[in-house]
Amino acid sequence: MAAYPNCPKCNSEYTYEDGTNFVCPECAHEWSTDVTEQDTDSLIVKDAHGNLLADGDSVTVIKDLKVKGSSSTLKIGTKVKSIRLVEGDHNIDCKIDGFGAMKLKSEFVKKA
Repeated sequence: MAAYPNCPKCNSEYTYEDGTNFVCPECAHEWSTDVTEQDTDSLIVKDAHGNLLADGDSVTVIKDLKVKGSSSTLKIGTKVKSIRLVEGDHNIDCKIDGFGAMKLKSEFVKKA
């Protein structure tokens, strides 16, 4: 049996390998199997296609999204410039022309 590293987030010993990542079944934390890419202090956010996102990137919305508290919809193909990555459920902070400040989930955008 292969010896996998403990989870860097919760220190669980029950981690397993999934493709190019290690996964913790207890806290659902994923991290890279590549030791040179591993950095527990930095926030790792991926778009809908698995591309790594960074602060200042531009992204495109890949699905019509209802705007909470408004009757308007954020249309597919809307370009968002200068994103900022944050911790939490909605992990992208941005300003969108015509909508203002907004939080988006990375699973609904692709890197432009």
